[in-house]
Amino acid sequence: MTTSNRRRPETAQWLKASNSITQQFLAFGGRADVVSLAGGLPAAELYPIEAIGEAARRALETLGAAALEYGAVEGFLPLRRLIAERMAAETGGAFTAANVLLTSGSMQALDLIGKVLIDPGDLIVAQAPTYLGALDAWRPRRPAYLPLDWQAQDVETLARAKFAYAVPNYSNPTGVLVPQDRRAALLDKVRAAGTWLVEDDPYLTMQLDGPPGPSILARDVARSRGAYDGSVIYLGTVSKSLVPGLRVGWVVAAAGMIQSLALAKQATDLSSSMFTQAVALDLLERDVDRRHSASIVPVYRERRDALVSEAALRLSEWFEWEVPPGGMFVWMRSKDRAIDTDELYRFAVEEKVAFVPSSVFDFTGEDRYAMRVNFTRSSPEVIREGVRRLGRAIDTYASSRPQLGRRAGPNSRR
Repeated sequence: MTTSNRRRPETAQWLKASNSITQQFLAFGGRADVVSLAGGLPAAELYPIEAIGEAARRALETLGAAALEYGAVEGFLPLRRLIAERMAAETGGAFTAANVLLTSGSMQALDLIGKVLIDPGDLIVAQAPTYLGALDAWRPRRPAYLPLDWQAQDVETLARAKFAYAVPNYSNPTGVLVPQDRRAALLDKVRAAGTWLVEDDPYLTMQLDGPPGPSILARDVARSRGAYDGSVIYLGTVSKSLVPGLRVGWVVAAAGMIQSLALAKQATDLSSSMFTQAVALDLLERDVDRRHSASIVPVYRERRDALVSEAALRLSEWFEWEVPPGGMFVWMRSKDRAIDTDELYRFAVEEKVAFVPSSVFDFTGEDRYAMRVNFTRSSPEVIREGVRRLGRAIDTYASSRPQLGRRAGPNSRR
């Protein structure tokens, strides 16, 4: 028997443009010696474990073996109906199960949108900086990007795009809450251009400083008559309102788009977990998600405030930020463009603290002047320690870069 000297085929080209940052910060989240301010992760100690256990028991008792079977590609019909009813109540629109596709988290929804709408070289107009998961999901399709301008977006560019992508409620990574007038203006232009608008809304329930106002979908519904057949493709999930481990998300859109996405899903995983969908149905029917969200908001508000107050003491010499009104992240921008957060990341890991550098949220990878810092995962004490470690990492990094002049001031102590 001989061994061939021929080289095996190389992996697909898109992998060469990918990144491993998500794998890294998920791994850091499991290390006791590392303070991770990186992941977009809820607080595990707050999960409603007892309620989920009871829901799982009831699902098995009610459905029996059916809860453990393959399900419909579109998802568990009673859950689709419930989500349609909720969306109708929230928006005033006419939604049925035909407007809802259940997915394995909203990440799968992003992947399916890519399969349905994007051919190589197609244009996406996206909020910038953009959610890393969306860039990862669409990278194999090799699209082109242009940044979304909420104030002055031109219709001609939108008309050339397959869709516009936005996270208007507490955007990932910036935490920005997009004003209602800008949402209305974008919708007007999307409708004029005759294209799609993907509204990704995972942080809706994480309202730390008051409600965000109507979704873009709700604005579109107000202009529709009869069953919804508009331009918005709306994504939701229980990953933040309950737990990420259920992997239950959904798409709400025109029935024709739902049919196309279902065809793509059929070729992706055949069907999502019937069991977790049945558990999610029980929890949503009993409003466990809404009660849980209300209970965690004060905790997350305290953690956000701990992060920004400690950062004011330790980091404001080099970085600036706005306090986000909701969501999970603070977006810190360097005051000096000589700071490269890709390089700074290595120094942070040496101090056993992690953040996410801005380059992975940029279409081109060229924005290396900011960092996303999470406040939901850890207690205020751990967050403060993480900020102290990050301050030390910045000191070490700055001392190794002669071009960075020391900014002495009242907030420069470490």
